[in-house]
Amino acid sequence: MSADGTGAWRRVGGEGRRFLRGRIRTLRTLALWSLLESAHTFLGGYAVARALDDGFLASRTGTGLSWLAVAGAGAVLGGLALRGVFGGLAELVEPLRDGLVRRAVRQALERAVADPARAGRDGAVSRLAQQTEMARDSFAGLVLVARSFVFTAAGALAGMAALAPVLLLFVLPPLLLGTAGFLLTLRPVARAQRRALDADEALAARTGELAAGLRDVVACGGGARAGAGLLAPITAQERLTVLLARWSALRTLALAVAGRLPVVALLLGAPWLLGRGVSAGALAAALTYLVQSLLPALDALMGALGSAGTRLVVVLDRFCTPHPVRPPAGAVREPAPDPAGPGPASTPAPGPAPGPGRRPGPADSRGAGAAAELRGVRFAYGMRAEPVLDGLDLVLREGEHLAVVGPSGIGKSTLTALLAGLLPPGRGTVLLAGAPARPGPPRGPDPRRTLLPQQAYVFTGSVRENLGHLCPGPVPGAQLERAVAALGADGLVDRLGGPDAPVDPAALSQGERQQLALVAAYLSPAPLLLLDEATCHLDPAAEERAERALAARPGTLVVVAHRISSAARADRVLVLDGNRAVCGTHEDLPARSALYRELVGLWNAGV
Repeated sequence: MSADGTGAWRRVGGEGRRFLRGRIRTLRTLALWSLLESAHTFLGGYAVARALDDGFLASRTGTGLSWLAVAGAGAVLGGLALRGVFGGLAELVEPLRDGLVRRAVRQALERAVADPARAGRDGAVSRLAQQTEMARDSFAGLVLVARSFVFTAAGALAGMAALAPVLLLFVLPPLLLGTAGFLLTLRPVARAQRRALDADEALAARTGELAAGLRDVVACGGGARAGAGLLAPITAQERLTVLLARWSALRTLALAVAGRLPVVALLLGAPWLLGRGVSAGALAAALTYLVQSLLPALDALMGALGSAGTRLVVVLDRFCTPHPVRPPAGAVREPAPDPAGPGPASTPAPGPAPGPGRRPGPADSRGAGAAAELRGVRFAYGMRAEPVLDGLDLVLREGEHLAVVGPSGIGKSTLTALLAGLLPPGRGTVLLAGAPARPGPPRGPDPRRTLLPQQAYVFTGSVRENLGHLCPGPVPGAQLERAVAALGADGLVDRLGGPDAPVDPAALSQGERQQLALVAAYLSPAPLLLLDEATCHLDPAAEERAERALAARPGTLVVVAHRISSAARADRVLVLDGNRAVCGTHEDLPARSALYRELVGLWNAGV
């Protein structure tokens, strides 16, 4: 869009002319019905003049009443005109909306093919849902009021010319002056509307990205940082709203000049007009034309052009020349909060072991303290919803490796969210190292646990920054190399160009993202690691290597398993079955849990 807005008007004007040329018949129908509205306006004022001059002021009451009856017949004509206009309006408006929907879908598909990484983040939903309806409603309102003003003004001015042409000298100059002043505001308002839509799309895209990772934002205590990222687009929207309000004030002044000043001019000039032969009925008719017909039509037209008209031009221009979403002026791009877990810990826990080693099993740690504990935990998503977990008791020993299994939607992710302190239990207690898992304010990154969700978080930066962002300080090079080798990610790091090479998240596969996130979790000092299907995009060999490395790392490991091999490697397995749970070893659970026997059978069958 050019700086003065001419580009948008030219593009939309060309498209609009092509659209209307294909619907000449509909336009003719609207014009014919609108002629009845002109007749209604003409009769409304002319009959008042004749009723006064030829009837009541001449002491002929019957004649006056007859002319008032003619005015009433004109009102009936106006009602018939509106009925016909609305019938023809649908034939003009609905094809516009259908065409915009098809164009929005086509543009979204073309963008998704050209840049899959940005699919769904370019304002396509806003264009398809909000902006097509905005264009439809704006176009319908604009057609109605523009048509009404043209034919109402024609009827009113024709009536005044028929009664006393000199009346036009008092009406036309302020009318034209106010209308010209109003038209001068259209382009600047269109520019402001365009920027407001840009800000709206940028804000919608930003909030959409945050909503998709809301759980992860809370997991890393990044709520304040995420909210700060929304401050700039919200401020931009506020600034543009103030700017539009100022233009609205100028338009109100233009409306006063165009619509109210003619009435004042007629009243002030009444003695002069009456002294030059203008009848009292003609003067009353002129005021009737202004107050009952012309002024309301002008009010509606300026209101529609000032809001719906400029908004329509801006919206249609976005369909004519689609552009990627641009942040509004002053917006600052904030990196997305880290969903992988806590940031730097105030008191570092012991780091990862330098190499693989056997971590104490459950029998070795019976006398050790509890890493996490759930006591009578009940949780439901809603007051009247069935509980996902009910009466769950579980003690996670320090250094233990627990696998959590169960059907999809049974509550495995809910359990990890409770352990991470993201969800409060409806009843019962969740403890981490003897303290509440959900600490009270002030909230921030919890150094006691790291949660890795299924969608691994990778940000724009170097490989080293992505691998060490969960550590309280810089990670020594040798320690970084050992972690990369332990997780089997050395090939990926070499392919990316080494630890100091830049990372483009959009260029990585889901499995490669998970590899980098697993190395970051391995280096994290948090004593509790929660993997919520964080290896689902890895092949079985890579998954086994990663889980064994994380199990050898000092601390406690909880894995939401999606393969039988993950459960077989764990010290214990927690089977979630409805709102009951069974915990045991991989060897003894088939005899205790029918669901586990079924899941083992499905896994072994490769389902």
